[in-house]
Amino acid sequence: MKIKTHKKYLINKFIKKILIVTLIFFILLSIINILEEVSFLKNSNARMYTSIILTLLNAPSILYQIFPFIFLISTQLFFIEIYQSKEFETLKTFNFTNFDLLKLISITTIFVGLTIVIIFYNFSSILKNEYLKIKNNFSTDDKYLAVITKNGLWIKDNLSNETIIVNSEKIDGNYLINSSITKFDNNFRIYENIISNRIDISEKNWVIYNVILTDLNNFSKKFDTIYMKSNFDIERINNLFSDLTALTYFELNKLENDYNNIGYSTDEIRVKKHSLYSAPIFFLTMSIIGMIIMINYKFKKILLLNIFIGVLCSVLIYYLFNFFNILGINNKIPLIFSVWFPVLFLTSLSIIGIITFNEK
Repeated sequence: MKIKTHKKYLINKFIKKILIVTLIFFILLSIINILEEVSFLKNSNARMYTSIILTLLNAPSILYQIFPFIFLISTQLFFIEIYQSKEFETLKTFNFTNFDLLKLISITTIFVGLTIVIIFYNFSSILKNEYLKIKNNFSTDDKYLAVITKNGLWIKDNLSNETIIVNSEKIDGNYLINSSITKFDNNFRIYENIISNRIDISEKNWVIYNVILTDLNNFSKKFDTIYMKSNFDIERINNLFSDLTALTYFELNKLENDYNNIGYSTDEIRVKKHSLYSAPIFFLTMSIIGMIIMINYKFKKILLLNIFIGVLCSVLIYYLFNFFNILGINNKIPLIFSVWFPVLFLTSLSIIGIITFNEK
């Protein structure tokens, strides 16, 4: 279906506003982020361009998180321009109503929102992954590694004069189940192997139960309980796998399967996936809120006041989402509900505001 010239003109103007606001936020985020990277690298021998590279790799991931507010502010700026230029009054003479404008902005927002989720999010995740790889080279913790695969949980740990490799079938609460621990000396020669069906990792002083210990001479001995110091506990392991922004949607699915295989909680992954599912609706809602502010209130030509109202709404919405996120993390409400309720709540408020559109 061919889009009429005036509609194409409005769509291009709206998308242009989104691009301009996105660019402004990207520049602001880059300035803030580069200061953080310089501070992080100040004790290393890294050159200045390393901070710039890290900033460029990390900024898109941060930018994705503030796209809802970019849509709100972009919608406001779009309305300010068409009101100040009296373009909308001209359109009304051709029976182009507020509701027609609503439909046009909504369809455009959905299209742009899906593009952001499908393309931009996955692109930013790839960049974030590279960011973490580079930054890990300058971290003091790079010798401590943990990864989950289809073969279970793998941990590499360094303690004074030994390297420890741990492989566990799965995690059950604070316990590693069916584990093998191999210890290497400074020359990376095996000098001890431990097999256990249960290890308590609630603290960094591990409690290992039902042990079969094999020494350098291949002599095995059984113990009911032994203790082993580690740089890992359950909290640290959870934190290692908490940054899901570095994973594309397909990698999230793969990781979810790996977590299921070892009994590791997939709650955070499911929340992340549902936040992606709800994102286009959230973007649409924010655009509609921007339209409601502009149409239902008489601030149309006061640029700073409109921006202030938009920023205030953004802050309130941010705290609304943060409040429900905390409730979900603390198991006060279901995690998936903590993602969808704020979106659906804002959508309901938007629908109420839409009712009076054509009366303005």
